[in-house]
Amino acid sequence: MTSLLKFVHDETGATAIEYALIAAATGLALVATLPLISTNLSSLYSSLASGMN
Repeated sequence: MTSLLKFVHDETGATAIEYALIAAATGLALVATLPLISTNLSSLYSSLASGMN
C-alpha cells in the first residue's frame, strides 16, 4: 500500500513532460514563423543589393 501511495505522489516525470511540451511548442512556433521571416529577409537583401548597384 505504501508503494502505491509513493507512486501516486511521485512527480519526477511531470517535470520532464513539461519540458517536452515547452520544447514542442517552441518548435511549432519556429516552424510557423520561419517562412515569414525568410521571405521578409530575402526581399530586404534584394532591395539592399539593388540599391548598391
